[in-house]
Amino acid sequence: MLLKNTLLHSTRQDWFGNLRGDILAGLVVALALIPEAIAFSIIAGVDPKIGLYASFCIAVISAFTGGRPGMISAATGAMALLMVTLVKEHGLQYLLAATLLTGVLQIVMGYLKLGSLMSFVSRSVVTGFVNALAILIFLAQLPELTDVTWHVYAMTAAGLGIIYLFPLLPVVGKAIPSPLVCILLLTAVAMVVGLDIRTVGDMGELPDTLPIFLWPAVPLNLETLQIILPYSLPLAVVGLLESLMTATIVDDLTDTDSDKNRECKSQGIANIGAGLLGGMAGCAMIGQSVINVKSGGRGRLSTFIAGSVLLILVVFLNDWVAQIPMAALVAVMIMVSIGTFNWQSIRNIRQYPLSTNIVMISTVVVVVWTHNLALGVFVGVLLASLFFANKISHFMYADARIDDDQRVRTYEVHGQVFFNSATRFLQQFNFKEAVEKVVIDVSRAHFWDVSAVHALDTAVIKFRREGAEVEIIGLNEASETIIDRFGVHDKPEELEKVLGGH
Repeated sequence: MLLKNTLLHSTRQDWFGNLRGDILAGLVVALALIPEAIAFSIIAGVDPKIGLYASFCIAVISAFTGGRPGMISAATGAMALLMVTLVKEHGLQYLLAATLLTGVLQIVMGYLKLGSLMSFVSRSVVTGFVNALAILIFLAQLPELTDVTWHVYAMTAAGLGIIYLFPLLPVVGKAIPSPLVCILLLTAVAMVVGLDIRTVGDMGELPDTLPIFLWPAVPLNLETLQIILPYSLPLAVVGLLESLMTATIVDDLTDTDSDKNRECKSQGIANIGAGLLGGMAGCAMIGQSVINVKSGGRGRLSTFIAGSVLLILVVFLNDWVAQIPMAALVAVMIMVSIGTFNWQSIRNIRQYPLSTNIVMISTVVVVVWTHNLALGVFVGVLLASLFFANKISHFMYADARIDDDQRVRTYEVHGQVFFNSATRFLQQFNFKEAVEKVVIDVSRAHFWDVSAVHALDTAVIKFRREGAEVEIIGLNEASETIIDRFGVHDKPEELEKVLGGH
């Protein structure tokens, strides 16, 4: 009974704990989603309605199934870039099939608990990822500010002014999200004055019908699988990577935790739903998620409102939505870019270790240069791992002492023995010293891998060749287990094989 009441309270809090903030934030996000969904459809080479239907479907489903309340998922640029070749060579139906397979793969990854792998992503990689996305969001707005009339610059500047100054107004400034005020006010001005500037309607034709169930018209055979799997697998990986990174960022912004493995499954379910309603694969969007949080959105209702209102706007109010000036949405996205960038990381460069700065900057450079989020994070994690391994290996040393009779030498090993410190471990010993017995005390050390075990075997064998008796003391349980399994120094039959009969 207590568990049922707790679950009911948690569900009610997730959906209705922040009613006004979630509704208003959802409206802002819905308006900001429209041009992005259209733009990503164009990138993928499909009709704008494919991205809009996907954004509606993914947002609504993830509102119910997601592991991170308040996070916005929809069609994204990172995913769209991976679809270009598939659409060009095989067409829309194969894209829908790839979207379904992407969802299945993500659900499997969720059950394999791959969301837990986020613990291996260091803070410097997350910071680099955030900064890179902030830069990409800003760069994506530049085409709207290139070769345009002064009216566009004036509208964008006015939009930024509204966004940053409106919250300073007493009472009303805190009650209504300033991005929503920016969009509505600039749209009204553009329509009244009759400004000849680019609008949402200029980006592509908005749909005028609701999405319908659509099973991909492709043959269900091995050939189809061979065509879509090379696209579905990277789509699944990139989608989960961006979603989990975004969830981590929203965790920080809201000071709450999220279920990463549940989010993996949720993304899969949402993509299956999108594929069955004629949409493309998508994932979490850091820009829209930041808009949502900054506008006061915290619960699942904000995500549901964003997706539902998006569909209502483009299907039933498309004539009005088409009038929204792109300058207003550019102002909102510039605000997102500024708010997303971790400015503290610039100030911390002088204070943080060089390795931390290299990881952060490398992640930024690779993501911005390649527009490949997965590659940037991979490079960042790889560098962070190498720097960590190198740092830990330097904390490995041994204190040596000899008894009063000069017959027993004791080595007290400190630190972590693994592939990168194995050579350093061997360098701590004097194998040419003439002593009767050598005691290797490893009570303050830990052996992690086969390389470490091999180093210990080598040390013992070398001492024995010099005629010294060797005793190993202080092994912890984990080290003893791996040494018993892979070590040969205390197994005569295995030692004979290693020594080759000599």
